[in-house]
Amino acid sequence: MQLGLIGLGKMGGNMRERIRRAGHTVIGYDRNPDVSDVKSLEEMVQKLEAPRTVWVMVPAGTATQGIVDELRDLLEPGDTVVDGGNSRWTDDEKHAAELGVRGIGFVDAGVSGGVWGLENGYALMVGGDKKHVKRLQPIFDALKPEGPYGYVHAGRVGAGHFSKMVHNGIEYAMMQAYAEGWELLEKVNSVDNVREVYRSWQDGTVIRSWLLDLAVNALDDDEHLTELRGFAQDSGEGRWTVEAAIDNAVPLPAITASLFARFASRQDDSPQMKMIAALRNQFGGHAVEKKD
Repeated sequence: MQLGLIGLGKMGGNMRERIRRAGHTVIGYDRNPDVSDVKSLEEMVQKLEAPRTVWVMVPAGTATQGIVDELRDLLEPGDTVVDGGNSRWTDDEKHAAELGVRGIGFVDAGVSGGVWGLENGYALMVGGDKKHVKRLQPIFDALKPEGPYGYVHAGRVGAGHFSKMVHNGIEYAMMQAYAEGWELLEKVNSVDNVREVYRSWQDGTVIRSWLLDLAVNALDDDEHLTELRGFAQDSGEGRWTVEAAIDNAVPLPAITASLFARFASRQDDSPQMKMIAALRNQFGGHAVEKKD
């Protein structure tokens, strides 16, 4: 099968290689000429045989919208666009409508696997019309991990990215729990080998997971994480998960707390904690620390 792939960064570049290893033809386009197979989107489309399939792997928002706008004018009825980036599910509905006017199909694909996906495969959560999804099945099969799991047609347009959004929200909460446990273990005097405690959890415990394996890898590189700054960015999907929970009146206390913890990481001198310290001093005479 032929595929046009737009965006050949760490994720897209590895996806191109994995699909090619499965015997398919991939014509990739990227603004970086050093990794691109063609010089322009127009050239990529011209090299694809109809009905064409174009997979988009660029940042969500303005970048994705710009690509969709260009493809709407370049592609023909019967072609299909797949958005495999981290777009918001509400954007999927908009893009499907914009392309549908021209007779172009649209599929949204939440993709998980990161830099490990080339060898291990990518978990795929797909949304869209059954006829469009069915035509793309050879590509999904090439990307997914070996075995029966790692792929789902989650529902209609938007379902793939909504599922991936919830996946990332759960990921936020799991990472926060591992981080809090690590800090507490590091804090007490009785535990003097925190890294090996985490390593011991990798087999036979109810909290073993790939994230735990990655935590151990990180501690092997830097046992006490002294080389890192305590700052964690959020991709946006954690926020969207919390917003969706509010819209649907679904309580998400753990995921919401993990998102707010990332916000707290960006404050070297927390304004909130200043007020907390001041109030404790006022009502209980508790000591406060003054700036130098």
